[in-house]
Amino acid sequence: MAPPLLTLQDVHLTFGGTPLLEGAELSIGERERVCLVGRNGSGKSTLLRLLAGRIEPDAGERFAQPALRVTLLEQEPTITGDSLADYAAAGGAPRHDAEAALQAFGLDPADATSGLSGGEARRAALARAFAEAPNVLLLDEPTNHLDILAIEALEAMITASRAAVLVVSHDRAFLGRVSRRTFWLESRKVRTLAKSFAAFEPWAEKLAAEESEADRRLEKAIEREAHWLARGVTARRARNEGRRRRLIALRQEKAARLRLARGDLAMGAAAADPSGRRVIEAHNLAKAFGEKILLKGFSARILRGDRVAVIGPNGAGKTTLVKLLLGQLRPDTGHVKLGVGLEVAYVDQARADLADSLTLVQALAPLGGDQVMVGGKPRHVAAYARDFLFRDDQLRQPVASLSGGERNRLLLARALARPSNVLVLDEPTNDLDLETLDLLEEILADYEGTLILVSHDRDFIDRLATSTIALDGRGRAVETPGGWQSFVEQNPDFLAPPTTAKPVLPARAAARTPPPAPAKLSFKDQRRLAALEAAMPKLAGEIARLEASLTDAGLYGRDPEAFATVTAELAATRAELAAAEEAWLDLEGRREALASGNMGTA
Repeated sequence: MAPPLLTLQDVHLTFGGTPLLEGAELSIGERERVCLVGRNGSGKSTLLRLLAGRIEPDAGERFAQPALRVTLLEQEPTITGDSLADYAAAGGAPRHDAEAALQAFGLDPADATSGLSGGEARRAALARAFAEAPNVLLLDEPTNHLDILAIEALEAMITASRAAVLVVSHDRAFLGRVSRRTFWLESRKVRTLAKSFAAFEPWAEKLAAEESEADRRLEKAIEREAHWLARGVTARRARNEGRRRRLIALRQEKAARLRLARGDLAMGAAAADPSGRRVIEAHNLAKAFGEKILLKGFSARILRGDRVAVIGPNGAGKTTLVKLLLGQLRPDTGHVKLGVGLEVAYVDQARADLADSLTLVQALAPLGGDQVMVGGKPRHVAAYARDFLFRDDQLRQPVASLSGGERNRLLLARALARPSNVLVLDEPTNDLDLETLDLLEEILADYEGTLILVSHDRDFIDRLATSTIALDGRGRAVETPGGWQSFVEQNPDFLAPPTTAKPVLPARAAARTPPPAPAKLSFKDQRRLAALEAAMPKLAGEIARLEASLTDAGLYGRDPEAFATVTAELAATRAELAAAEEAWLDLEGRREALASGNMGTA
């Protein structure tokens, strides 16, 4: 077996006064495909910089093979130089390789580095990273600002690369496709799963259950020792001293566990009065900017409670479509009719609503004071901020000091505080960790209003969307029931570029890897399963009541109309119960199959 390319051994690191790593160990072998997951603020980006040799550990050892070439794609790369070609070659890549990589990512090497969109900057940074032909490629949130087609092409590029690749990402579908091993940064240590991310969640749940049991045993041990000492510490003091030290050590261990435990997110969406049943009705919409046609002949109806995903390449007009549907932008032709009583909350992907000079308190309570209105009721701003995992000492910090994930949580905190019956989220998943994404999905699944979601996160869309509107960037738009997978199955070539267009990536990157099996039911299916389990006993009880009514032999003679009504209700309820049982059997079978087929081992 070949020795690893890069190794960390018993690494300790404190950053900004906060311990991030305590005895961390990991290794990366030749051409490995590894993902690194962990909560926001756990130190994933810092760990990547340590692996890249950008920073030194306080203790422990980083070992790299001689002449090892390591390239790090930062989470927020700075694009400099007179041209994209200058930037891509600045890391030491031959000029022709840099230009070829830029063209492979759909960029003109002669273009200036100023005025780039988020997606263009990300593709330029990726082009530079691949052009350097490293032995180890470290990618920090590489899918941010990329559209779905670019993400799928990046997956193929990673698969074809000769480098060992370590990826930090929140995109479950992406991680499931590119990884073969998983590092989990949790409680300042790195845990390793010798399987892809597709097996991570059941494995992590198993470890959490084991640690919960360990916590319970620790609590019992503390109670036992405290009780023993309370019986007579003054007698046999020398013998008791050892147990007293053990009690102190146990309490210190418990305190350490509590310090490591992160607070629980307590997000929730404030609800306004329900809107009318018809929320938005669009007829024959068309919109162009100059010669760029974004939309033509598009019609749609969005009803109360719908969860509509909007997808398409960068620049296809997704945000424009949302603004058209909300009446914020006038179409060139066609018209939009809005329902009555709409209260819209909007989270903008550009985060333009957050001035860098604002403090967290000012962003949450713009009118001043220490209160924030949540669902029309006042709450102390510090308590509400803690619901979104902000510390009290961050309240007076400027927005400019917040990380990408913290800014996104702040935007969500502002939007979810406002009473709404229509919630519009434009790229809400950027920079959020997997745990926050899980909670956000749960909140949105429970949201009683209408959701319009612009996203490139395929897993997020599949878990939430009841329908998907896709734009191809050339004026066509199509709506399909279900999420991303349903859209792809029903419209396999809709997003394919025209045959005359230059491919975004080389032909070898065109093949799509099959999606990994999900680790568990989506939130939508989990809620449906729970609803069926609650409904079936009620239906059975209703059937029993109706059958009891029909046991009255004189009912037909006294009231033939009532007899006919009860008989019809009984037939309908039996059919409803049969359908519910059929649906329950299907969902429960899928749940059991997923649970048994995706369990990983440490």
